[in-house]
Amino acid sequence: MPKSTFMIPSMDCPAEEAVIRNRLKSVKGVDGLHFDLFNRRLTVSHTHSDDVAIVAVLKSVGMEPRSGSVKSGQSDGGHEKRIRGSGEAGQLVEGAACDPGVPCGTDVGPGPEQVEPVATRKELVLLGISGILAFAAEGLYFTGIKETAWPVVTLAVASMLLGGLPTLKKGMIALKTLTLNINFLMTVAVIGAAAIGAWPEAAMVVFLFAVAELIEAHSLDRARNAVHGLMAMAPDVASVRASGADSADGWKQVAAEAVAVGSIVRVKPGERLPLDGIVVAGSSAVNQAPITGESLPVDKAVDDQVFAGSINGNGLLEFKTTGGKDQTTIARIVRSVQEAQGQRAPTQRFVDSFAKVYTPVVVLLAALVAVVPWLVFQQPFSSWLYKALVMLVIACPCALVISTPVTIVSGLTAAAKRGILIKGGVYLEQGRRLTVVALDKTGTITAGKPRLTDVAPINENGAIITTDEVLRIAASIDALSDHPVAQAISSAWGANKDPLFPVEEFQSITGRGVQGVVNGKRYFVGNHRFAHERGVCTPFVEAELERLEVQGKTAITLSSSSEVLGLLAVADTPRETSVQAISGLHEAGIRVVMLTGDNQKTADAIAKHVGIDIAHGELLPEDKLKAIDELLAQHGNAAIGMVGDGINDAPALAKASIGFAMGAAGTDTAIETADVAFMRDDLLALPEFISLSRRTARVLKQNIGLALGIKFVFFVLAIAGVATLWMAVIADVGASLFVVFNGLRLLRWRPRQ
Repeated sequence: MPKSTFMIPSMDCPAEEAVIRNRLKSVKGVDGLHFDLFNRRLTVSHTHSDDVAIVAVLKSVGMEPRSGSVKSGQSDGGHEKRIRGSGEAGQLVEGAACDPGVPCGTDVGPGPEQVEPVATRKELVLLGISGILAFAAEGLYFTGIKETAWPVVTLAVASMLLGGLPTLKKGMIALKTLTLNINFLMTVAVIGAAAIGAWPEAAMVVFLFAVAELIEAHSLDRARNAVHGLMAMAPDVASVRASGADSADGWKQVAAEAVAVGSIVRVKPGERLPLDGIVVAGSSAVNQAPITGESLPVDKAVDDQVFAGSINGNGLLEFKTTGGKDQTTIARIVRSVQEAQGQRAPTQRFVDSFAKVYTPVVVLLAALVAVVPWLVFQQPFSSWLYKALVMLVIACPCALVISTPVTIVSGLTAAAKRGILIKGGVYLEQGRRLTVVALDKTGTITAGKPRLTDVAPINENGAIITTDEVLRIAASIDALSDHPVAQAISSAWGANKDPLFPVEEFQSITGRGVQGVVNGKRYFVGNHRFAHERGVCTPFVEAELERLEVQGKTAITLSSSSEVLGLLAVADTPRETSVQAISGLHEAGIRVVMLTGDNQKTADAIAKHVGIDIAHGELLPEDKLKAIDELLAQHGNAAIGMVGDGINDAPALAKASIGFAMGAAGTDTAIETADVAFMRDDLLALPEFISLSRRTARVLKQNIGLALGIKFVFFVLAIAGVATLWMAVIADVGASLFVVFNGLRLLRWRPRQ
């Protein structure tokens, strides 16, 4: 089914969403609507051959799309648990359209350095005059002139026409589309105030509401565009090696978006990198905190990967670009965060549903307050109508509805600045519910770079084999495997020794090892479990394997079809930060479990060293999946996390409540498939994520509690006759501004050291 995405500059509040929804749902051929208020995007699923009819409807309700922003494509055909990435340029993903060369989820039009102002100079001048006239009307009233005197009425009407026409127009549209929103409520309140002769107050309400809308729009833009600051870190110009006589020194300045993939770019000391690439010359310490959140610079040399937006240290670097400006890691981070903004978090869905019931109920209550005392108790109609109008103003659910998206977006952006990429508000909220976290060992707790520590021949049955022969045969077969342990063994042979043997009939056995034919004889290289299953373990071999494993080493056997010929051991030491991270998880009340394919004794040794509660070893990928299933069953409604870095962890990552990918910087697959991706190889990001999730939950509770609390207090004050219309507007404005600024505080969040 075709989908069209519209960029609507004036759509940034649930009030506009409700108007559009009520108007478009009656249009024939429109089958679905997806609103992304923070990016001001509307995606419409329809059967029309073009967008003309939809654009006409949007214009009729004052929601005209930005010129040139309409993008069309085909439905992506379904929704999965994982939020998918941008895919190929031009595809539609999760209700967003992508232009070729434009990061999906970013506005088509003014970039972050060209953000449209929330009001033009002319609008600000008219609003200022409106305020002067409103205060003048109030001043005349306080000097003793009646509210209905022609000077007061003239000033009030002029003030409302200059500053309130947009609100009154939106109110009329809301009335026409039967939408109970803030514009409708304000319009009714202003008309009612004028009807009972409260002209100065009506003018003041219109002016204060217009000012509030302006401040609120500015605050929302700050939250909306916060993540754009990351993109601004990558310079727009790159120094590229010239192919001809284009430059005297062999280098020329080229716009970053025009640099071809594979070009050689030079970065001087102190400069930011404009693109991603691989170092081809030079060495330097690079500060890549904007991408990974690492606090210390990382040494870079030839063949190392570098990222756009990072800062070169004191060395000269030359690197070969691996993608364009819209394909950098920082661009993918921005794109992913913006896509996540369009996903409603659980609290936001609840608040939206609550507001749909709350507003009609309050409007009905206000109507009863206006009519019942007059009809039943013969009370003065005007005084109770005034109280009802105050209730209508304070009834607006804007502060309540806006409290969640501002907070969630600020949390997502704060996390991205720390190198923690969260793929939606649902995971940011769910993080506080984590009670158990399962960790893979290799590449997660440990550095994932094991080294060979032991080689020993086993000559039990008369076979004569030397230490070098054991290592050379094992290294020859392991050279064809990409497993970290296999690579440690193959690299240990070294290029300065005799060449590795050619291997025939190579085969990899998942979770066990490898086999192959060398010089006409079949050999098997694998773990303790592999030797057991093949029945070649003798008591002596068992004792030697156990001796190595209790030292925290991974023991490997080299065997023929009938006997073990030699033992090898590799050690993968825990990261320096793993102990600190696991201690932080314990302080947060979270139990930590290790799930590894390594043998149980090695798993126990590593677990003891870093302080893990329970270690499960000798697990195949399906065993890790089963372990996550068991944890979910044991802990009921609690959330279970899984942290891993390999393909063999994928089933368990998908099954867990939240799947965390380690070291995702520069890796498209990890960024696009994980629920949460840690851009650096540092487990400390996990307690940081949990801390941010809990902080976000506290801010959400504060915002919702204050928004509802202020409304309750003013309902009581309105019925008691204490509250006035302008007091109600200020209270509503104050509540909205408080929740916005309270949510924006998360942008300054830093983890506790």
